[in-house]
Parts: sequence; structure tokens; C-alpha cells
Amino acid sequence: MKILILGAGQVGSSLAENLSSEANDITVVDTNEDTLAQLQDRLDLRTVQGRGSHPDVLLAAGAEDADMLVAVTDSDETNMVACQVAYTLFHTPTKIARVREPAYIKQHKLFNNNALPIDFIISPEQLITDYVKRLIERPGALQVLDFADGRVQLVGIKAYYGGPLVGHELRTLRQHMPKVDTRVAAIYKRDRAILPEGHTVIDADDEVFFIAATKDILPIMAELRRLDRPYKRIIIVGGGNIGKRVAKALENKYQVKIIDHNPARARSLSNELEKTIVLQGDAADEDLLLEENIDKTDVFCALTNDDEANILSSMLAKRLGARKVMTLINRAAYVDLIQSGDIDIAISPQQATIGSLLTHIRRGDVVKVHSLRRGAAEAIEAIAHGDEKTSKVVGRAIEDIRLPKGATIGAIVRGDKVIIAHHDTVIQSDDHVILFLVDKSRIPEVERLFQVDLTFF
Repeated sequence: MKILILGAGQVGSSLAENLSSEANDITVVDTNEDTLAQLQDRLDLRTVQGRGSHPDVLLAAGAEDADMLVAVTDSDETNMVACQVAYTLFHTPTKIARVREPAYIKQHKLFNNNALPIDFIISPEQLITDYVKRLIERPGALQVLDFADGRVQLVGIKAYYGGPLVGHELRTLRQHMPKVDTRVAAIYKRDRAILPEGHTVIDADDEVFFIAATKDILPIMAELRRLDRPYKRIIIVGGGNIGKRVAKALENKYQVKIIDHNPARARSLSNELEKTIVLQGDAADEDLLLEENIDKTDVFCALTNDDEANILSSMLAKRLGARKVMTLINRAAYVDLIQSGDIDIAISPQQATIGSLLTHIRRGDVVKVHSLRRGAAEAIEAIAHGDEKTSKVVGRAIEDIRLPKGATIGAIVRGDKVIIAHHDTVIQSDDHVILFLVDKSRIPEVERLFQVDLTFF
């Protein structure tokens, strides 16, 4: 696939890195020559310097025969105009734009071929808000991912000493919970992926990814770790687009406080938020945190656009007694450094955004993609089409499907029914199949599995 990426910032660079390893023809456009040079040194791709909304720049980048344009510059307006130019002059089939401003996103009439011809809009702020909300709704989870319109969830947790299943083989899970069906998709032992089998033993500190119907998630979590009591008190640091959205999403169910150092923004937040307590001050001020009962806080969320400030305030909050700290980290190098320390969950805007982008880029009728383990693994929701003659999966039991190495099928959604996958489960046409891939380099093989033969049409 020939893909033009406009913007070589953190999201654009991460997307290029993800896609260039999958035999795609990638061209990255940016105004910064140094950034492009660094990207070209690392990856097998083309670069073009210039403003991505300019017709001559798009022409030089190969827009005439591009399959897709992904506009992820820092400017909403540049992204939207680039999609308009690509549609009008070059008839680019698929156009994706990152749009941050809520005032644009609310106006649905803006985005169609008669106005702004954008096929898919990506809003990083909303993706992060949804992600944080899911983590707070599932106390103790490291990652919570929705599939099939929220009917199925894939949850990553760390197994704790004393968990009922810790030290036992996986097959005993059914004995513990005879009425609940689940599938362990992958286990990470000291960062090494283990494909789970019945005799696999779960050890303390293993990172376990399991899939189940959403209604069954909490009892399964209780088998692997002490079930955390529900969260009540939340402190958010940073009243920017993300912090404000998270506060709005949580304030009706939780006791929320938000801290921002900017007096004008704090006043604005106090007018916009209904139940949230707004504090003006420095989140790295020990006296302020103690005054706000940090030791009784369930979740401390540092969501400013300053990585260092987020990390320092989170480490201080943890040291002063915050139960759980979540930290927004933009630099990928920082995520691996701090995840195993005082900070419980590092949130990467790039990985959240890239998962959403990949949903529209994957072939084979893929409707949902989530990036896991800082991009090393992926969870995919694909729709099975065709019949036994035209499809490689329809009409076949899972044990008879030639899955790529490191891939497992976790669940199937058939209409309103959630079916946890077992070796003898037979896939039917129109099933939503949820797969976990330990090795993302195998993605093209999964895509080919779910593509039907031309005779189907």
C-alpha cells in the first residue's frame, strides 16, 4: 500500500516506523529537514520537505497514485486542507486527519465529500480520555481494550503473590470458575512472551492478557490478583485538552480534583467543570499534595504536555501515598524507563493514536486494532467473510486454521453472543474474530487469512 504521512512528529514518526516494517511504500512530509533526515536514517522510506497542504508538495510526495493520506501535523487546519487538496486534485481514495479542536469535531456536517472530504477523524485527546476512563473503571488493570462495541474486553494485569491462580496451571482456571468462560491470550514473563497452554503455570509478577465478555472481567481479575477496591478519589494534573476531558468524563461518578499552575486556565476550568474541584498550583509542591490528602487519593493522573513534570509529580505523589499513579508520557524512550518503577501505568498518546490509525490501514476487513506492550504486540478484531470455498477461516475449527506463529484467537462475537474461542470452535461468516499477536511482524499473514478469494464477489 502506498501511504503518505503528513507530519514527522511523535505520532507521524511512530506510525511510519510501524508501517515501514510491513512492506508498505511510505512517504513522510514535514517542514523540518533535520527531523526528516533522522527518520530516513532509521527507516526504509521516502521523505519530502514542505508544507503538507500545498499541492506541489503533495505532488512531489506521490499523491497522484497514493492509496492513503494520513495527515497528523500539529495543525488541525493544515490536516483538513491537505485532505481537501488530496481529494480534489489527486482523488486519493482514503484520507485520515488528526483533529484536536472539539469545536470542529462536534460539527459532523463538516466532514463529508461535499464539505471537508475526510474519511476518518482521529482525536488523540478523546482516545486518551476513553483509555484513562476504562483503567479507572477496572481497578488493578494495566491495560483495558474494548472490542465488538464494548461487549468483549482484553485486559492486561500483573499477577500478584497470593492470587488464587498464581502458582497453578492455567487449566485449573475452569475448576475455580466453572460458570465463567475466558481465554488467556498471552503471558509475559520478564518481558518474554509465552503462548499459554493448559499446563502453563502463572507466576507472581507475570503480565497476563486475558479476554472475556465484559460482564465477566472482574471475577476473572480476582483469580489472578487481590481485587482492588473501587476507586473514588481522583487527582488530575493539567487542565489542558486531555485533563479537562478526563475530568468531565469522571466528575459525575468520582470525587475529582484538578490541579493547574496557570491562574487563567484554573479560572476557566472552574467555570466549565460542574463538580470537579479546581486547584491552582504546582503539582510537584509537596505541601499542596499533603494539604489535598494525597495519601487518601486512589488515582493520581499526570496529564500535562511536559513529560518531566508528569514523571516528577507522579513519583512524588506515589512516595506520599497515592494508591495508583498514571502518567502521560510522550517520549517513547521514557515509557520503558519508568514503567517498572514508582509509576504504575505509563500512558503513551502515540500508541493510543496509532492503534486507531491502524484500524483504517489494515487489510482484510479489520475493524479494530489495539497496540500493546509499547507497540510490540497487537490485538485485532477482524470480520470473517465468504464460505468454506472462498475463505481460509469460515467453516473451519480454530485448530484447523493455519494461524501465524505467535497468534491466538481469543474470542468470537456472533450477533449479540460472545463465544470464547476453544480448539473446536467453528468460525462462521460475519463472525467478529478477536486475535492477539505477540509478534506484530506477522500481521500481513493475519490480513491474508481474512481476505476472501475473488470468486466470492
